[in-house]
Amino acid sequence: MFMDGIIKPADQNRYEARQTSIALLRRLYGLRYFLALVVLPTVLVAIYYYVIASDQYESSADFVVRKGDSQGRSSGGSTAALLGFGVGGGGSQQTDALIIQDYLLSHDAVAKLRTEDAFVQRFQRPHIDFLSALWGGAPAPETVLKYYRKHVDVEQNVEDGITDVRVRAFTPEDAHAIAEKLLQMGEQRVNQINERTMRGQLSAAKSQLKSAEEDLAALQAQLTNFRRTKGDIDPAGTGKAQIGMVADLTGNLTAARARLDAIKGFISRSSPQYQAVEAQVRALEAQVASQNAKLVSGGNNIATGLGKYEDLLIRQEFAGKRYAAAAAAYEDARAQALKQQLYLVRVVDPNIPVKSQFPERGRVVLTVFFSLLLAYGIGWMLLAGVKEHSL
Repeated sequence: MFMDGIIKPADQNRYEARQTSIALLRRLYGLRYFLALVVLPTVLVAIYYYVIASDQYESSADFVVRKGDSQGRSSGGSTAALLGFGVGGGGSQQTDALIIQDYLLSHDAVAKLRTEDAFVQRFQRPHIDFLSALWGGAPAPETVLKYYRKHVDVEQNVEDGITDVRVRAFTPEDAHAIAEKLLQMGEQRVNQINERTMRGQLSAAKSQLKSAEEDLAALQAQLTNFRRTKGDIDPAGTGKAQIGMVADLTGNLTAARARLDAIKGFISRSSPQYQAVEAQVRALEAQVASQNAKLVSGGNNIATGLGKYEDLLIRQEFAGKRYAAAAAAYEDARAQALKQQLYLVRVVDPNIPVKSQFPERGRVVLTVFFSLLLAYGIGWMLLAGVKEHSL
């Protein structure tokens, strides 16, 4: 009886424990769908994010794109006016910023990062977990672009025109380096746009200026060749001198003829004095005829040469005016093009992150849990409704 009294309580305890275990198992079995569909996935997600997932660091930077004339349009000396997003012209500047935003999220930007910044290698480092890393030795451009857009955000604030760049990488140095490279690429793209705009706006004006310059140079060459051929550096001056000489000779001839007529009445024609004056008249007549012949007679006369020379001078003057007008038009077009130049102004430089902010483990795990719980609750209610209608 004594031994029975001792053994019986022990068996009773084991029996109660076994019954408790069976009840717990039955309870768990009753919750098997909840555990399998809600708890287990949440636990797996929590294990991945808290044990396996690699830390990610975010570097951010801000910039604004403005035009060269935006400061002149903006009033006051505020920082907003300096950066170009003051009152006036905002729509155009936002469009310009959207061009840069689109470029930084494009295939071109990814290809440039791959070749110049080892983008793929940065996201294939050994310490990165297998689900977060960029797979493949030479991934396709489409794959890299899709992965790139998951780690790079470029968004514009429509209110102030500031564009925000955020880069997430697995080391602080990589995040900072990529963000800095993106800003440099944005600046380079702005410079390329400026170059194409300048070239397009100045093309017609530059062509006209070049044509006017060539015409002016050609006429200058013709004038130089004309002077060299004639052996006269100033044909106009030579012509004036020749006309003056003829005028002087004609005056002298007139005076000599008057003297000859004056002495004709009281001096014999055979007298030496009369013959001397008569000889002077004949000499002056010969000189006048000779000089007049140089002026107007023959194919190489002064009048013809002077006409050609004056024609060249008139054409040179017209070409000079045309060149001056073309040069002024070119400078005006250049000034207008400079006003349309774009500038990428850094508002905030990329930072080197210190603390990992991603992945947001708690938020992700809670989101997964409550999402699965909601889906499970909806499914349970639907199933209960079906069973109720089937009875």
